[in-house]
Amino acid sequence: MNRTVDVLVVGAGPAGLATAARLAAAGAGRVEVLEREAAAGGVPRHCARPGFGADGLGRPVDGPAYARRAVREALRAGAVVRTGVSATGWAGPLTLDVTAPTGLERIRARAVVLATGARERPRSARLVPGTRPAGVLTTGELQRIVARSGAGREHIGRRAVVVGGDPVARGAVGTLRAAGVDVTAVVTGLPSPAVAFAGVPVLTGAVVTELLGRGRLTGVAVRGGDGRAAVLRCDTVVFTGDWIPDHELARARGLPLAPGTRGPVTDHGFRTTRPGIFAVGNLLRGVEPALAAAAEGRTAAGAVLERLAGRPWPSAGVPVTAEGPLRWVTPGLLGAEAAPLLVRPERRLVRPVLTLAQNGTVLRRERLSGTLVPWRSVRLGAHWTHGVDLTGGPVTVDAEEGP
Repeated sequence: MNRTVDVLVVGAGPAGLATAARLAAAGAGRVEVLEREAAAGGVPRHCARPGFGADGLGRPVDGPAYARRAVREALRAGAVVRTGVSATGWAGPLTLDVTAPTGLERIRARAVVLATGARERPRSARLVPGTRPAGVLTTGELQRIVARSGAGREHIGRRAVVVGGDPVARGAVGTLRAAGVDVTAVVTGLPSPAVAFAGVPVLTGAVVTELLGRGRLTGVAVRGGDGRAAVLRCDTVVFTGDWIPDHELARARGLPLAPGTRGPVTDHGFRTTRPGIFAVGNLLRGVEPALAAAAEGRTAAGAVLERLAGRPWPSAGVPVTAEGPLRWVTPGLLGAEAAPLLVRPERRLVRPVLTLAQNGTVLRRERLSGTLVPWRSVRLGAHWTHGVDLTGGPVTVDAEEGP
């Protein structure tokens, strides 16, 4: 089946749904959202905890409620949300091959928005040796098991080890405890955990070196920062964090990926280097909160509307990259309009001095009053990119720790 739509959004998470809702409300024509999962809403569907904003009465909203509201807003605006549908490849510059329950389709669009999100790096990608026993999970897999089967230890295990030391790891500990699973320990490579884990031993500066057991996990081998080894007995291990963009479609289209994030390079309007293709949300750099991803979706919708109105696609902007102790910076391209930057460090930086430079010339240098941490991004206002020469070389953002 060959069809044509005005805007095709791939991914029905917070960013994709927010983009679709604004576009449909603005009269962008047929706006269609594809979601490979059986239900729309993205990762928040499995996060049964507050932290997703508030409702009209000021009451905190949990992930499932947030996801339902996002889907509802997109549908009410007039967008079409299709679940159980996978985009499998490109058949042209703005044409995607799609597999749906009704069969194969080829959909051509005037604009394509990639909002495929991010996933946690699995055990295999973390190069943890051992056999392949049952009981090895990521946070997302844990949440899906609980959502599908209910909170019961018979579906998860009796004793668990959580790998990671940031808020995502704390969420995994909470999910395990709610299911009646004993959490033996939290193992983190950080010198100190980012959050408190009340009542759970935390092994800092440590790594899991091997998974033990055949058929079912029986324990994990751990090496501490001092080089000493130990075995933690457990039947479940949950690897948390270490997010990577779901960038398969972007790579298949030949979109350049940023070295720090492994997500598509975009400008401040979330335009990629390919005319008519946009990328938004956690596809760009791993994980940010749902509210931040949705805000990006609404911003991207403005650039999509300009594309539909016939505005020329801007020429390639000036590349911007992160250096030193900074892990990444977005957007990866700077254009004529000054734009804010989002940066994230590789390690904890106390009162760092950040520098923006081009062609060896420092354009801005400023000390931040707070502390940068690897699990949270910091926003640098649009004034940071004033003075960038669009005909000059790449722009770099660097940091050095203050005294």
